[in-house]
Amino acid sequence: MRLSRAEYKEIARWTEQMRPTRQYVKMLTDRFPSHSQSTLLSIFSLEYQKRIKRTISRHHAPDVIESYYQRYRSEAKAHPTAPVLLELANEVDLSPALMARIILDKFLQGLDGRMSSKTVLNSFLKEPSLIPDLILANNIYQCTINDCCYGPLVDCIKHAIGHEHEVLLRDKLKEKNLSFLDENQLRTMGYDKTPDIILEVPIAVEGHIVHWIESKASFGDDQSHRNYLNEQFWSYWNRKSFLKGKHFQDDEMQISEVKSWLLMHPTDFYRFGPGLVIYWYGFIGELDCQRDRGILLKDCFPTDIVTLCHAAAQDQLLESQNKDKE
Repeated sequence: MRLSRAEYKEIARWTEQMRPTRQYVKMLTDRFPSHSQSTLLSIFSLEYQKRIKRTISRHHAPDVIESYYQRYRSEAKAHPTAPVLLELANEVDLSPALMARIILDKFLQGLDGRMSSKTVLNSFLKEPSLIPDLILANNIYQCTINDCCYGPLVDCIKHAIGHEHEVLLRDKLKEKNLSFLDENQLRTMGYDKTPDIILEVPIAVEGHIVHWIESKASFGDDQSHRNYLNEQFWSYWNRKSFLKGKHFQDDEMQISEVKSWLLMHPTDFYRFGPGLVIYWYGFIGELDCQRDRGILLKDCFPTDIVTLCHAAAQDQLLESQNKDKE
């Protein structure tokens, strides 16, 4: 689903006061019924994470952590079955899963008087039943299952959805009888940073050559797309790692060095060439402005694929028609 930047901003503004709970997500889908729930949830997740990044530091101040912990202990003692941590997180506008992490870390410090390791902390967050305090364990569990943006449950879901769409992409390519190498195969061949798919024979989509395909099970907004361009997409198109930082002069030794490297790594200098990015949950339409530079955006698997065989057949048909006219 393509959204204009104005449409995206309208949804983003509406999410400003939302909390990362399923009740608020239901309100969002009711407000924008023409958009899929997956697209809306992805947009909300992006906007909520931006909001948390802007404010998280104030929640980690030592005096603030202490006040949260003492308040939790007091209210949990008075109301042992109430969702104390969840209500506290919503009140101070903090992700329930992040609030759970802060309180659990403080609790573990009280047990042995020192900072708990990330390994121990993460294991308790993933399996709250291991926490040696039943009331706290229940509160941690409630925060985890009621947070749709952060926490171990969300991490598992995101990983599964990402894998699901990579499998979907491979299945679509097989249906079209397109030969390809996936990310795992490329890594065994020694490549470091690779797209999800490299096509062994390029295709054309909407008149643009495609050598590789990247699958993104998310919505493409300005910030995430800019980060992906800088950290991934441009490196797929053009790699200059050998030349980076070098200042060559016109002498035979250095020219020979460059020529030797290019002969040994002909595909590495112009890495994989132009490619296609699929944002399965949509993107801001104005971001699809790099086609002439080799980055094409789509929100689904393309249906108008032209292969070399198809193009050759069309050329032969055209040539035959021209001869008949003569």
